[in-house]
Amino acid sequence: IMHRTHIGVDQDFKNLLKQGVRAAISDGWGGSMIATELQDILFGTPAPILGTANLGVLREDEVNIIIHGHEPLLSEMIVAVAQEPEMIELAKSKGAKGINLAGMCCTANEILMRHGVGIAGNFLQQELAIVTGAVDAMVVDVQCIFQSIATVAECYHTKIITTSPKAKIPGAIHIEFDEHDALKSAREIVKTAIENFPNRKGNIGIPDNETVQIAGFSHETINYLLGGMFRASYRPLNDNIINGRIRGIAGVVGCNNARVKHNEGHIAMVKELIKNDVIVLTTGCNAIACAEAGLLVPEAAAQYAGEGLASVCEAVGIPPVLHLGSCVDNSRILIAATAMVKDGGLGDDISDLPAAGAAPEWMSEKAISIGQYFVGSGVFTVFGVTWPTTGSKEVTDFLFKDFEDMYGGMWAFEPDPIKAAHLMIEHIDKKRKALGIDKARERVLYDMAMRRELV
Repeated sequence: IMHRTHIGVDQDFKNLLKQGVRAAISDGWGGSMIATELQDILFGTPAPILGTANLGVLREDEVNIIIHGHEPLLSEMIVAVAQEPEMIELAKSKGAKGINLAGMCCTANEILMRHGVGIAGNFLQQELAIVTGAVDAMVVDVQCIFQSIATVAECYHTKIITTSPKAKIPGAIHIEFDEHDALKSAREIVKTAIENFPNRKGNIGIPDNETVQIAGFSHETINYLLGGMFRASYRPLNDNIINGRIRGIAGVVGCNNARVKHNEGHIAMVKELIKNDVIVLTTGCNAIACAEAGLLVPEAAAQYAGEGLASVCEAVGIPPVLHLGSCVDNSRILIAATAMVKDGGLGDDISDLPAAGAAPEWMSEKAISIGQYFVGSGVFTVFGVTWPTTGSKEVTDFLFKDFEDMYGGMWAFEPDPIKAAHLMIEHIDKKRKALGIDKARERVLYDMAMRRELV
């Protein structure tokens, strides 16, 4: 794949983009899918769990450790070590009441789903967490780490601890995480944070923003909630899409982008979708944005969702926005889409489903890969803020038009989150019409004579 990008090799943009789809499909249906399954095997399959979100999860009288990044092995070990009696006693000996863990970015979603650890924030809140003056250590591994956090931390007492040999930061402490002696590495990290507690400078300002959320909606959980112990399936979801109570399904995921107001694109799009009876599946920083906006609780259905979607959410007892996990857990959305097709009534392929995807504030390279594997799987996918190919009409038309004939899905770009939501709704309505479920059907009660005619 990479050889094609070397000078003097592949010079046909269509051929390059088609190879990009192959690479993305191997990411989504290969790497991400395998990673999700292995994490569930190692650490347990997530189930619905109550948690909290926003900077208010920090505690003034406890040692605050923020775990930031994407590798769950590190965060799982820190969660385990922070509960050890020896570590708690050490924290008390330094004047703290205990140890408080909080997550940031995708690591936050991982430890929330399996342990109920509070989320301090998403991508654009990592500096703000340090500025509270209450963070004794921010432990980072890979991806989405601000280059500036060590510089910001110099103004406070916070220690930035890097743990990966491929992600070092000047000015940070490096404690390499050794998977073969994981607890030893985790204990050194937690001990460093505890010993830094007495060094706080006094000016601590923790916002009182802290919202309740429910996360942990894995494929297995959704199956159980919809069908129970013995008839677990997506059939009730399909039936409610067919009868029109639910208009369709949307996967809204992805990063924060500093070019727009924090979380605004995420919240505006998601609220518009659920208002129009589209149930939303969310991961990554979008999930955290939805949590901070109070959209990840069942009560949000009555307040924000359309009448049809609200009635289904009330009957099942779920939020109108389902938190499926971190960015790697976009594979759970693929599994859900596959299960919907398998259970019948909504076509024979993912591209037949009344479904759409979006990343309204994307900024990371992996967001393009995630979007590409959804497009390659047959999903209409809208990105916001900016788009890298608008300088070439030919390339853009190939992505925005020709891809649909090739893969069943295609790209779209719309920086306005409300307009983007309506592009998704229009696509969902197009798919409903193709399936013949765009109009309500009159319910007919059959008498015996009518039943005999059917035989």
